[in-house]
Amino acid sequence: MDVTHCYLEGNPDAVEFCPHDSYYHVLAASTYTLQEGDQPSRSGSISLFNFDAELGRLELGHRVDTAGIFDIKWSPARSTVCPSLAQADADGYLRLYSLESGSSGGEALEGSLIEINAEKISSSMCLFLDWNPSATCISVGLSDGSISIISLRESQFDICQEWKAHEFELWTTSFDIHQPQLVYTGSDDCKFSCWDLRDSPSKWVFQNSKVHKMGVCCITKSPSDPNLVHTGSYDEHLRVWDVRSIIKPVSETSICLGGGVWRIKHHPSVPGLVLAACMHNGFAVVKTRGDEPPEVIETYSKHESLAYGADWQRGDLCRKGQNNGSVVVTCSFYDRLLRIWTTQSNLVA
Repeated sequence: MDVTHCYLEGNPDAVEFCPHDSYYHVLAASTYTLQEGDQPSRSGSISLFNFDAELGRLELGHRVDTAGIFDIKWSPARSTVCPSLAQADADGYLRLYSLESGSSGGEALEGSLIEINAEKISSSMCLFLDWNPSATCISVGLSDGSISIISLRESQFDICQEWKAHEFELWTTSFDIHQPQLVYTGSDDCKFSCWDLRDSPSKWVFQNSKVHKMGVCCITKSPSDPNLVHTGSYDEHLRVWDVRSIIKPVSETSICLGGGVWRIKHHPSVPGLVLAACMHNGFAVVKTRGDEPPEVIETYSKHESLAYGADWQRGDLCRKGQNNGSVVVTCSFYDRLLRIWTTQSNLVA
C-alpha cells in the first residue's frame, strides 16, 4: 500500500533508514546527477528526512550538496553512540557525517548531518562502501577494480590495505558479518570473490568466475544464517550461496527477477526475507529460507525509471491497522522519485 512519495532535485540512487535505536524515523537519500557537455560534472546531494509512519508524513529536515554520490551507508546499529553516515562519491572521496539530533553551540540544526571527515581515497571513483560490524573499518569499491580498506580511529581515516581485486569496475564489497576478517567483492568482470584481510596483501579465499553471466552488482551476507551469501547481477538473477567450503561455494540456487539486481536488503526481523531493487523491473520481496528455491512473494512497480535504492524501516515495522505490513522505501533514478509503501503479504507466514 502506498504511504507517501516525493521528488528529489537530483537523480536518487541510494536510500537508507537509520538502523539505530531512537532514530528509526530518520531516512537518508542520496543523488548522482551527470551534467554532460565539454566539461562534464557530477553533482549530488544527501537529503535527510523525518518519516512519521502513523501519519504517513515525510518531512525534509536537512540537505547537503556534494559531488555525485554512488553509495551511502549508516554505521551499524549499536556500533556507535551517535549514528554516522558514510558517503562514497564520484570525486574519489570517502566522507563521514555525524547525525546531530539537537543543537550544538547554536550551529547544528535539529536532525542535521555534520561532516566530520573527508579523504580522497583514489583518483578513481568510489562506487560502493560497507562498514564492518564494529564500525572500525569501511571497505570501498573503486571504478578501476581496486578495493580500499579504511580504518576509523576517532573518526579519522587510515588506508590500511588497497589492492587490485578485479579487472573492471568493482560495484560491490561486503564484510562477512559473522567473520569480519573476510570481505566479498563483485565486479563488471563477472567475478565473485572472497578475501582474507589477515593476509597482507589480502589473499583469495575463493573466486567464482563461471556462474554470473554479467557483472556482479551486490553482495550481502545473511544476518540469520552464517553459511549463506546473496548476490545480485546484471544478468537479472538473485543467487543464494552456501559458502561452507573454504575453496569455493559448494552450492547455489537462483531466481530470475526480470531486471538487473542492483541492491539486496535483508529484512531486519524476518529471517530469509530480502528486498531487491531490480533496475528495469521495479522492486521485489523474495523469500530465500532454507533449502527451498527462492520465491517472489510480492512486487512493486509504481516507479517508472531505473529501480536503484531500497530499504526496510527498522523498529515498529507495522503501521497502524497493517499488522503484517513492513514499511519500505524505494527510489528510481531518472524520474527522481522516492516512494514509501507497506508490503501487503504476510511476511512471517
